Order: sequence, then structure tokens, then C-alpha cells
Amino acid sequence: MTLTLLLPAFLPFLSTPSTSRRGGFRRRLLPCIACAKGAPSRNPDDYHATLRALNRRGRTPRKSLGQHYMLNNEINEQLVASSSVEEGDLVLEIGPGTGSLTNVLINAGVTVLAIEKDPHMASLVNERFAGNDKLKVLQEDFVKCHIRSHISSLLASMKPSRKSRYAKVVSNIPFNISTDVVKQVLPMGDIFSEVVLLLQEETANRLSVLSPGTSEYRPINVFVNFYSVPEYIANVPRSNFFPQPKVDAAIVRFKLKQAAEYPPVTSTKSFFSMVKSAFNGKRKMLRKSLQHLNTAVDIENALVGIGLPSNSRPEDLTMDDFVQLHNMITPG
Repeated sequence: MTLTLLLPAFLPFLSTPSTSRRGGFRRRLLPCIACAKGAPSRNPDDYHATLRALNRRGRTPRKSLGQHYMLNNEINEQLVASSSVEEGDLVLEIGPGTGSLTNVLINAGVTVLAIEKDPHMASLVNERFAGNDKLKVLQEDFVKCHIRSHISSLLASMKPSRKSRYAKVVSNIPFNISTDVVKQVLPMGDIFSEVVLLLQEETANRLSVLSPGTSEYRPINVFVNFYSVPEYIANVPRSNFFPQPKVDAAIVRFKLKQAAEYPPVTSTKSFFSMVKSAFNGKRKMLRKSLQHLNTAVDIENALVGIGLPSNSRPEDLTMDDFVQLHNMITPG
């Protein structure tokens, strides 16, 4: 009987998610000795395979890059299913890591553009899918790369018979760039139709569930609803990641609006500047925080005109309320 020994570099992390009888998740310690030869084969992207892939390169997850690798392939499949991708689609994946989600996407018949900041992981994914013309890996920092140019070029080069002229985003993104990713891709409704992301649970709730009147309501909520229709899909327990983060995650789908569907503001730059100013004085009444745009009396009259109290604060307004207020108190 041949035994395989897990390499010492990862011994502190030897725990894996397992499902309890009640359908929840618990932590189970693994022995240092892995399965004997002849045991049932494992998923190619399970816990052990992830450790082996990292260990071959002497890599450990880097906290500075927000690296948490997915261990449950069913979550990857749910991410892909949530995006309704079809064969022939073009999909942007941000932070492919070991390529577990990439593999599910390619098996679905799509072309994948993967953006990976870590050069070691970019090389790993390139090697894993060497010779596969359905994948292009760019070793770049997504926050700084010219994604519109990359996607537009790929869309133009693909077969005219494609059902959709839009690409999609499907990603288990590093948690520490969640807001940056959302701000960059949501205004791109001219090239993306849907964005499906795995986010921290708190972030997922803040972007897709929070409504006016709550203490956590922020400008990002107005931004998200201006450019998309967000939908919370499912919770993902933290035990599905390596290393295990301190919080759960969740899948969120954003259906992007096209320019013709954006709320009718005279200027998007002016609109979001007004929203930011309003929340800079979160506990201030709008007639005070927006006095640099118009007089207090005119702001009060505008608020009353859209059916709100004259002493309203920013957390009281919906996205549509902000749109109407902007168009009434700023120059056309």
C-alpha cells in the first residue's frame, strides 16, 4: 500500500469542510497521512489538490493579496450557474488562483480572460491549461489594468455567431478589492451583461440588500443601484476556503443596465459628486450639507416637491430620490 505524505509547510492548516447531518458545516482535522492508493478519486480542485498545487511552487496564501482559495467545487458550479453562461460566451475572471473556477468555466464551453496579480499563480494557471485556446491569462493588477480595452478586443475577435455580444464577469475575487472591482465593472453595461461575484457576507449584504433608512446605507448603494440590479444569491460558509477567513462569503449577481436604462441625470459626474457630499455630513440635514449647490430654501422646496420632509438626511433618500433632487437643485 502506497501512502502519500502531505508536505510540512501546510500542516498548520490541516482541516477541511465537511457537511454535518443537519446540513451545516463543521471543522474536521485531517491526519497527516493522506489517502492510500486505490481509494476513491477526489475532485481535482478539492482541499488536498489545492495544497499540492500551492506546495509544488512553495507558495502560501498571501494576506496582502486577499488570497483565500475555494475548496468546494460545488460553489464554483453555483457561481457559473448563477451567471447563466452559455457555450461561446466570453467571461472575465478576476483572481483565478489555482484555476478551480477557471476549470468549471472552460468545461461550460466559454472563453475565459483571467486577470491575476500574483505572477506565481498566473504561471500556475497557464501551466494547468497549457494548450487550451479557451483561456487567456494576463498577469496584471486588475485595479490598474485597462479591462475595457482587453474585453473589447476579445469580443471583436470572436465568431459573429455568438448569441450574445456582451461578456460576463464570474469571479471569486480577493475580498480586499471588492469595492474597487464593483466600481470599475458596474458602469460597463456596454460590454458586460452580468457580474457574478463571491464577496464577503457583510459586503454582499451591503451592496444587494441594504435599503434607505439603515445606518449602513452609503454612496456605494446609490452607485450600485444606478448602474445595476443587484441580487443576493446564496451564503457560502467560511469553511469552504483555504485559509479559512474570519467571515462567511456570499454570491451576488448584478444585472448591468445599459446607458439608455440609467436614471436621467444631467451629469453622472455631478450626480455622484452631490451624493458624496450628502453623505460626507451623514447626520446633517441635506439643506445644510448641499448648500454649496443651492440655497437651503431651494433644497427644502425640492425635497418637499419630491414628497420628502424638508429636514431629510441622506440615508432617507432612495436612488430615485437623489436623481430627482439632483436635477432640481443643480444647473442643467
